Amino acid sequence: MPESMRAVRLHEFGGPEVLIEEQVPVPEPGPGEVLVRVHAACLNPPDWYLREGMPEVPAELRPPMTLPLILGTDVSGVVAALGEGVVDFAVGDEVFGMLRFPQPMNAETYADYVSAPATDLARKPTGIDHVHAAAVPMAGLTAWQFLIEVGHDHPSPFQEARHRPVPLGPGTRVLVNGAAGGVGHLAVQLAKWRGAHVIAVASGRHREFLLGLGADEVIDYTEQRPEAVVADLDLVLDVVGGPDSGRFLPTLRRGGSLFPVYLAQYDPDEVAARGVVTTAIQVRADGAQMAQLAHLLETGAVRPAIDSVYTLADAARAHARAAQGHMQGKIVLSVADQDA
Repeated sequence: MPESMRAVRLHEFGGPEVLIEEQVPVPEPGPGEVLVRVHAACLNPPDWYLREGMPEVPAELRPPMTLPLILGTDVSGVVAALGEGVVDFAVGDEVFGMLRFPQPMNAETYADYVSAPATDLARKPTGIDHVHAAAVPMAGLTAWQFLIEVGHDHPSPFQEARHRPVPLGPGTRVLVNGAAGGVGHLAVQLAKWRGAHVIAVASGRHREFLLGLGADEVIDYTEQRPEAVVADLDLVLDVVGGPDSGRFLPTLRRGGSLFPVYLAQYDPDEVAARGVVTTAIQVRADGAQMAQLAHLLETGAVRPAIDSVYTLADAARAHARAAQGHMQGKIVLSVADQDA
């Protein structure tokens, strides 16, 4: 085992240019942890929020951030060493997962090695490579916990109401706004796996991609306002969120639900008057749910899409790509030499 490794760190908050590859000590796994040789790590919105210092998060909700920081929560790799008490994994196992979230500053997957709680990991499906496996954890767990099973009792810091997924099945009408992105394209597939009728909202260039994932309808938001052409929905999963999320309230049937993945604004009086539900969750690491996602990946029921792949040294370029938006799937860092 080497004593040092490559890691991408930031010593100040700012744009992609603050990400610098450096040599740092290889971490040691603590009790209940494994050391993972990272083959691929995935970019997620918390990475660039953290890189910027979370300026838009209210101070009282902002976690403590001590520089320098290694970014990254999602990993796919190989177990290199076991901490005390770990019995579910062995050295050489291929694993993937989202680490330690919602404490992203402690995950540190933009590196050659990472120490990972064994409970956050599942065995990587043999049928997909590390790059595609790394694209799944945060986006897949977010879609799973919103749509299928929350899996934890931690309240969301953004609301008092308890989130309850809508039972999905034949006849359920689901709209996914932002359907081509990381969470959106996996949510489309999970809803179809449960038998729902899925309406995907994205720009027209993603139409064939989304139809190929199983979407029943695709609305090009550059040509049509989705709220003007759909009605009687059971569920809107709004991956975009923001100040325009309330425009989807009239599309819901009475008793329907609007689930904003990111912070959204809507009129609570209109929510009450329409008899609909608006709730959300804060995604949390969960190895058991990762194992369920692994099964769907193995069977082909869910297929992660890759927007682009960068080397670890090009993490700043990867963040610059994320800042451009309009992604189709996920951006991944290929870390181990054999995956480059």
